[in-house]
Amino acid sequence: MKWKLHQGLFHPLPSTSLCSDVRMADENCTEVTWVTFLGLTEHPQLKPVLFALFLGTYVLTLVGNLGLIALIRVSPQLHTPMYFFLSNLSFLDTCYSSTITPKMLLDLPTKNKAISFAGCLTQFYFYAVFATAEAYLLTAMAYDRYVAISKPLLYQVVMSHGVCMSLVAVSYIAGLLNAIVHTSALLHLSFCGPLIINNFYCDGPPLLVLSCSNTRVNEVLLVTLCGFIQTSTFLAIVVSYTCILNTVLRVRGADRRHKAFYTCTSHLTAVGLFYGSLLFTYLRPSSSYSLDTDKVVSAFYTVVFPMLNPLIYSLRNKEVKDALRRTVGRRVFSR
Repeated sequence: MKWKLHQGLFHPLPSTSLCSDVRMADENCTEVTWVTFLGLTEHPQLKPVLFALFLGTYVLTLVGNLGLIALIRVSPQLHTPMYFFLSNLSFLDTCYSSTITPKMLLDLPTKNKAISFAGCLTQFYFYAVFATAEAYLLTAMAYDRYVAISKPLLYQVVMSHGVCMSLVAVSYIAGLLNAIVHTSALLHLSFCGPLIINNFYCDGPPLLVLSCSNTRVNEVLLVTLCGFIQTSTFLAIVVSYTCILNTVLRVRGADRRHKAFYTCTSHLTAVGLFYGSLLFTYLRPSSSYSLDTDKVVSAFYTVVFPMLNPLIYSLRNKEVKDALRRTVGRRVFSR
Protein backbone atom coordinates (compact mmCIF):
# COMPACT_ATOMS: atom_id res chain seq x y z
CA MET A 1 0.00 0.00 0.00
CA LYS A 2 1.38 3.40 -0.93
CA TRP A 3 1.67 6.01 1.82
CA LYS A 4 2.50 9.68 1.46
CA LEU A 5 2.60 12.91 3.40
CA HIS A 6 -0.45 15.00 2.57
CA GLN A 7 -0.45 18.74 2.24
CA GLY A 8 -4.10 18.22 3.05
CA LEU A 9 -6.63 20.74 1.89
CA PHE A 10 -4.21 23.01 0.16
CA HIS A 11 -4.12 22.99 -3.59
CA PRO A 12 -4.69 25.66 -6.26
CA LEU A 13 -8.12 25.60 -7.79
CA PRO A 14 -8.45 25.46 -11.57
CA SER A 15 -9.64 29.06 -11.61
CA THR A 16 -6.65 30.30 -9.60
CA SER A 17 -4.28 32.40 -11.70
CA LEU A 18 -0.73 32.06 -10.39
CA CYS A 19 2.30 33.87 -11.76
CA SER A 20 5.45 31.93 -12.52
CA ASP A 21 8.89 33.42 -12.01
CA VAL A 22 9.11 34.02 -15.77
CA ARG A 23 5.80 35.86 -15.85
CA MET A 24 6.84 37.90 -12.82
CA ALA A 25 9.88 39.06 -14.79
CA ASP A 26 8.15 39.61 -18.14
CA GLU A 27 4.76 40.98 -17.11
CA ASN A 28 3.39 43.60 -14.79
CA CYS A 29 1.97 41.17 -12.23
CA THR A 30 0.10 42.94 -9.43
CA GLU A 31 0.83 41.76 -5.91
CA VAL A 32 -2.29 40.68 -4.04
CA THR A 33 -3.18 41.86 -0.55
CA TRP A 34 -6.13 39.56 0.23
CA VAL A 35 -6.62 35.84 0.74
CA THR A 36 -9.98 34.14 0.25
CA PHE A 37 -11.15 31.06 2.18
CA LEU A 38 -13.67 28.64 0.71
CA GLY A 39 -14.67 27.70 4.25
CA LEU A 40 -16.09 24.53 5.73
CA THR A 41 -19.12 24.21 3.50
CA GLU A 42 -21.12 25.98 0.83
CA HIS A 43 -24.42 24.31 1.78
CA PRO A 44 -26.71 27.10 3.14
CA GLN A 45 -28.72 24.72 5.33
CA LEU A 46 -25.59 23.55 7.15
CA LYS A 47 -24.20 26.98 7.95
CA PRO A 48 -26.57 27.89 10.84
CA VAL A 49 -26.06 24.45 12.38
CA LEU A 50 -22.27 24.69 12.14
CA PHE A 51 -22.29 28.25 13.43
CA ALA A 52 -24.28 27.27 16.54
CA LEU A 53 -22.17 24.15 17.06
CA PHE A 54 -18.81 25.91 16.83
CA LEU A 55 -19.97 28.95 18.78
CA GLY A 56 -21.02 26.66 21.62
CA THR A 57 -17.73 24.80 21.33
CA TYR A 58 -15.73 28.02 21.51
CA VAL A 59 -17.65 29.27 24.55
CA LEU A 60 -17.05 25.94 26.30
CA THR A 61 -13.36 26.17 25.35
CA LEU A 62 -13.04 29.59 26.98
CA VAL A 63 -15.08 28.72 30.06
CA GLY A 64 -13.43 25.32 30.57
CA ASN A 65 -9.82 26.36 30.07
CA LEU A 66 -9.96 29.75 31.80
CA GLY A 67 -12.01 28.20 34.61
CA LEU A 68 -9.42 25.47 35.06
CA ILE A 69 -6.61 28.04 35.18
CA ALA A 70 -8.50 30.03 37.83
CA LEU A 71 -9.29 26.89 39.85
CA ILE A 72 -5.63 25.83 39.89
CA ARG A 73 -4.57 29.32 40.92
CA VAL A 74 -6.95 29.58 43.91
CA SER A 75 -6.54 25.97 45.12
CA PRO A 76 -3.35 25.41 47.19
CA GLN A 77 -3.71 21.62 46.90
CA LEU A 78 -3.28 21.99 43.12
CA HIS A 79 -0.02 23.94 43.36
CA THR A 80 2.05 21.01 42.10
CA PRO A 81 4.15 20.52 38.94
CA MET A 82 1.43 18.47 37.26
CA TYR A 83 -1.16 21.23 37.60
CA PHE A 84 1.37 23.93 36.76
CA PHE A 85 1.82 22.22 33.40
CA LEU A 86 -1.93 21.72 33.08
CA SER A 87 -2.65 25.42 33.60
CA ASN A 88 -0.17 26.25 30.84
CA LEU A 89 -1.81 23.65 28.59
CA SER A 90 -5.17 25.34 29.20
CA PHE A 91 -3.64 28.71 28.35
CA LEU A 92 -2.22 27.35 25.09
CA ASP A 93 -5.55 25.74 24.17
CA THR A 94 -7.36 29.04 24.77
CA CYS A 95 -4.90 30.93 22.57
CA TYR A 96 -4.79 28.14 19.98
CA SER A 97 -8.56 28.15 19.57
CA SER A 98 -8.82 31.96 19.64
CA THR A 99 -6.38 32.20 16.74
CA ILE A 100 -8.74 30.38 14.38
CA THR A 101 -12.30 30.02 15.71
CA PRO A 102 -13.46 33.69 15.86
CA LYS A 103 -12.51 34.27 12.20
CA MET A 104 -14.18 31.01 11.19
CA LEU A 105 -17.39 32.04 13.01
CA LEU A 106 -17.38 35.43 11.28
CA ASP A 107 -16.93 33.78 7.88
CA LEU A 108 -19.57 31.04 8.21
CA PRO A 109 -22.66 33.22 7.51
CA THR A 110 -20.95 35.27 4.78
CA LYS A 111 -20.14 34.61 1.14
CA ASN A 112 -16.99 36.73 1.06
CA LYS A 113 -14.58 34.87 3.37
CA ALA A 114 -11.56 37.13 2.94
CA ILE A 115 -8.62 38.02 5.15
CA SER A 116 -5.80 40.43 4.46
CA PHE A 117 -2.50 38.85 3.51
CA ALA A 118 -0.91 40.38 6.62
CA GLY A 119 -3.74 38.96 8.70
CA CYS A 120 -3.26 35.56 7.09
CA LEU A 121 0.46 35.54 7.98
CA THR A 122 -0.37 36.71 11.51
CA GLN A 123 -2.89 33.91 11.97
CA PHE A 124 -0.38 31.36 10.67
CA TYR A 125 2.34 32.73 12.97
CA PHE A 126 0.30 32.37 16.16
CA TYR A 127 -1.13 29.03 15.04
CA ALA A 128 2.44 27.73 14.62
CA VAL A 129 3.52 29.19 17.98
CA PHE A 130 0.75 27.57 20.01
CA ALA A 131 0.67 24.25 18.15
CA THR A 132 4.44 23.78 18.51
CA ALA A 133 4.45 24.87 22.16
CA GLU A 134 1.64 22.41 22.93
CA ALA A 135 3.59 19.51 21.44
CA TYR A 136 6.58 20.29 23.67
CA LEU A 137 4.38 20.91 26.71
CA LEU A 138 2.70 17.52 26.32
CA THR A 139 6.22 16.04 26.25
CA ALA A 140 7.12 17.86 29.47
CA MET A 141 3.94 16.53 31.08
CA ALA A 142 4.91 12.98 30.08
CA TYR A 143 8.31 13.48 31.73
CA ASP A 144 6.57 14.79 34.85
CA ARG A 145 4.44 11.62 35.04
CA TYR A 146 7.56 9.48 34.53
CA VAL A 147 9.34 11.12 37.46
CA ALA A 148 6.23 10.97 39.67
CA ILE A 149 5.75 7.23 39.11
CA SER A 150 9.29 5.96 38.59
CA LYS A 151 11.09 8.18 41.13
CA PRO A 152 8.45 9.24 43.68
CA LEU A 153 10.95 9.90 46.49
CA LEU A 154 12.92 12.31 44.29
CA TYR A 155 9.89 13.92 42.67
CA GLN A 156 9.99 17.22 44.56
CA VAL A 157 13.74 17.50 43.98
CA VAL A 158 13.75 16.60 40.29
CA MET A 159 10.60 18.56 39.41
CA SER A 160 11.56 21.71 41.29
CA HIS A 161 9.97 25.05 40.52
CA GLY A 162 13.02 26.05 38.47
CA VAL A 163 12.89 22.87 36.39
CA CYS A 164 9.15 23.29 35.73
CA MET A 165 9.62 26.91 34.70
CA SER A 166 12.48 25.91 32.40
CA LEU A 167 10.46 23.16 30.70
CA VAL A 168 7.55 25.54 30.09
CA ALA A 169 9.90 28.27 28.87
CA VAL A 170 11.52 25.84 26.41
CA SER A 171 8.04 24.95 25.08
CA TYR A 172 7.16 28.58 24.41
CA ILE A 173 10.59 29.43 22.99
CA ALA A 174 10.44 26.42 20.64
CA GLY A 175 7.03 27.60 19.44
CA LEU A 176 8.24 31.16 18.89
CA LEU A 177 11.38 30.08 17.03
CA ASN A 178 9.53 27.62 14.77
CA ALA A 179 6.90 30.23 13.90
CA ILE A 180 9.52 32.94 13.27
CA VAL A 181 11.49 30.70 10.90
CA HIS A 182 8.46 29.72 8.79
CA THR A 183 6.86 33.18 8.76
CA SER A 184 10.15 34.87 7.86
CA ALA A 185 10.62 32.39 5.02
CA LEU A 186 7.12 33.14 3.73
CA LEU A 187 7.85 36.88 3.76
CA HIS A 188 10.59 36.31 1.19
CA LEU A 189 8.13 34.82 -1.31
CA SER A 190 6.06 36.62 -3.96
CA PHE A 191 2.31 36.11 -4.26
CA CYS A 192 0.08 37.27 -7.11
CA GLY A 193 -3.20 36.38 -8.73
CA PRO A 194 -6.25 35.49 -6.65
CA LEU A 195 -5.16 33.55 -3.55
CA ILE A 196 -7.81 30.97 -2.68
CA ILE A 197 -7.43 28.49 0.20
CA ASN A 198 -9.88 25.61 0.30
CA ASN A 199 -10.15 25.66 4.07
CA PHE A 200 -11.14 28.03 6.90
CA TYR A 201 -7.73 29.19 8.22
CA CYS A 202 -4.21 30.01 7.05
CA ASP A 203 -1.46 27.41 7.19
CA GLY A 204 1.98 27.15 5.63
CA PRO A 205 1.44 24.51 2.90
CA PRO A 206 -1.39 26.32 1.06
CA LEU A 207 0.59 29.54 0.95
CA LEU A 208 3.56 27.71 -0.51
CA VAL A 209 1.35 26.20 -3.21
CA LEU A 210 -0.05 29.63 -4.10
CA SER A 211 3.32 31.41 -4.21
CA CYS A 212 4.79 32.72 -7.45
CA SER A 213 8.34 32.12 -6.23
CA ASN A 214 10.59 29.10 -5.91
CA THR A 215 9.51 27.51 -2.64
CA ARG A 216 12.11 24.73 -2.38
CA VAL A 217 13.79 26.28 0.69
CA ASN A 218 10.43 26.74 2.40
CA GLU A 219 9.42 23.17 1.67
CA VAL A 220 12.68 21.83 3.09
CA LEU A 221 12.22 23.94 6.23
CA LEU A 222 8.62 22.79 6.59
CA VAL A 223 9.39 19.09 6.24
CA THR A 224 12.57 19.23 8.32
CA LEU A 225 11.38 21.33 11.25
CA CYS A 226 7.82 20.00 11.50
CA GLY A 227 9.04 16.45 11.01
CA PHE A 228 11.66 16.90 13.72
CA ILE A 229 9.21 18.48 16.17
CA GLN A 230 6.47 15.89 15.71
CA THR A 231 8.83 12.91 15.65
CA SER A 232 11.05 13.98 18.56
CA THR A 233 8.19 14.94 20.88
CA PHE A 234 6.21 11.81 20.06
CA LEU A 235 9.23 9.55 20.61
CA ALA A 236 10.03 11.30 23.90
CA ILE A 237 6.46 10.65 25.08
CA VAL A 238 6.68 7.01 23.98
CA VAL A 239 9.98 6.58 25.85
CA SER A 240 8.51 8.18 29.00
CA TYR A 241 5.50 5.89 29.00
CA THR A 242 7.60 2.84 28.20
CA CYS A 243 9.60 3.57 31.35
CA ILE A 244 6.37 4.18 33.28
CA LEU A 245 4.94 0.87 32.07
CA ASN A 246 8.11 -0.93 33.05
CA THR A 247 7.91 0.58 36.54
CA VAL A 248 4.21 -0.14 36.99
CA LEU A 249 4.56 -3.78 35.97
CA ARG A 250 7.10 -4.24 38.75
CA VAL A 251 4.76 -2.73 41.36
CA ARG A 252 3.23 -5.25 43.72
CA GLY A 253 -0.45 -4.96 44.46
CA ALA A 254 -3.31 -4.42 42.04
CA ASP A 255 -4.52 -1.26 43.81
CA ARG A 256 -1.15 0.48 43.59
CA ARG A 257 -0.78 -0.57 39.94
CA HIS A 258 -4.26 0.71 39.12
CA LYS A 259 -3.55 4.04 40.85
CA ALA A 260 -0.34 4.47 38.86
CA PHE A 261 -2.14 3.81 35.57
CA TYR A 262 -5.03 6.05 36.59
CA THR A 263 -2.76 9.09 37.02
CA CYS A 264 -1.65 8.75 33.39
CA THR A 265 -4.95 8.14 31.63
CA SER A 266 -5.91 11.80 31.23
CA HIS A 267 -2.57 12.74 29.71
CA LEU A 268 -2.54 9.68 27.46
CA THR A 269 -6.02 10.59 26.20
CA ALA A 270 -4.90 14.15 25.38
CA VAL A 271 -1.75 12.87 23.65
CA GLY A 272 -3.76 10.32 21.66
CA LEU A 273 -6.22 12.95 20.41
CA PHE A 274 -3.47 15.47 19.59
CA TYR A 275 -1.15 13.16 17.67
CA GLY A 276 -3.92 10.96 16.31
CA SER A 277 -5.53 13.86 14.44
CA LEU A 278 -2.14 14.98 13.10
CA LEU A 279 -1.22 11.49 11.91
CA PHE A 280 -4.62 11.05 10.27
CA THR A 281 -4.22 14.34 8.41
CA TYR A 282 -0.63 14.04 7.25
CA LEU A 283 0.15 10.32 7.08
CA ARG A 284 -2.34 7.85 5.66
CA PRO A 285 -3.00 5.89 2.45
CA SER A 286 -3.20 8.22 -0.53
CA SER A 287 -6.25 6.32 -1.77
CA SER A 288 -8.21 7.39 1.31
CA TYR A 289 -7.73 11.14 0.76
CA SER A 290 -10.96 13.13 0.99
CA LEU A 291 -11.22 16.90 1.02
CA ASP A 292 -14.40 16.92 3.13
CA THR A 293 -12.92 14.45 5.61
CA ASP A 294 -9.78 16.56 5.96
CA LYS A 295 -11.86 19.64 6.70
CA VAL A 296 -13.69 17.77 9.47
CA VAL A 297 -10.39 16.59 10.98
CA SER A 298 -8.95 20.12 10.74
CA ALA A 299 -12.02 21.47 12.52
CA PHE A 300 -11.55 18.82 15.21
CA TYR A 301 -7.93 19.58 16.14
CA THR A 302 -8.20 23.36 15.72
CA VAL A 303 -11.65 23.99 17.25
CA VAL A 304 -12.94 20.94 19.15
CA PHE A 305 -9.71 19.56 20.64
CA PRO A 306 -8.97 22.70 22.75
CA MET A 307 -12.40 22.25 24.37
CA LEU A 308 -11.76 18.62 25.32
CA ASN A 309 -8.62 19.01 27.44
CA PRO A 310 -10.29 20.61 30.49
CA LEU A 311 -13.02 17.95 30.32
CA ILE A 312 -10.44 15.15 30.07
CA TYR A 313 -8.45 16.43 33.04
CA SER A 314 -11.47 17.36 35.15
CA LEU A 315 -13.92 14.48 34.74
CA ARG A 316 -11.29 11.81 35.44
CA ASN A 317 -9.37 13.71 38.11
CA LYS A 318 -10.44 13.40 41.75
CA GLU A 319 -8.16 16.23 42.91
CA VAL A 320 -9.64 18.71 40.43
CA LYS A 321 -13.21 17.68 41.33
CA ASP A 322 -12.48 18.00 45.06
CA ALA A 323 -10.89 21.42 44.54
CA LEU A 324 -13.93 22.54 42.55
CA ARG A 325 -16.28 21.38 45.32
CA ARG A 326 -14.26 23.26 47.97
CA THR A 327 -14.12 26.43 45.88
CA VAL A 328 -17.83 26.37 45.05
CA GLY A 329 -18.64 25.51 48.69
CA ARG A 330 -16.64 28.49 49.97
CA ARG A 331 -18.45 30.81 47.57
CA VAL A 332 -21.88 29.49 48.63
CA PHE A 333 -21.28 29.59 52.39
CA SER A 334 -19.56 32.98 52.30
CA ARG A 335 -22.78 34.62 51.13
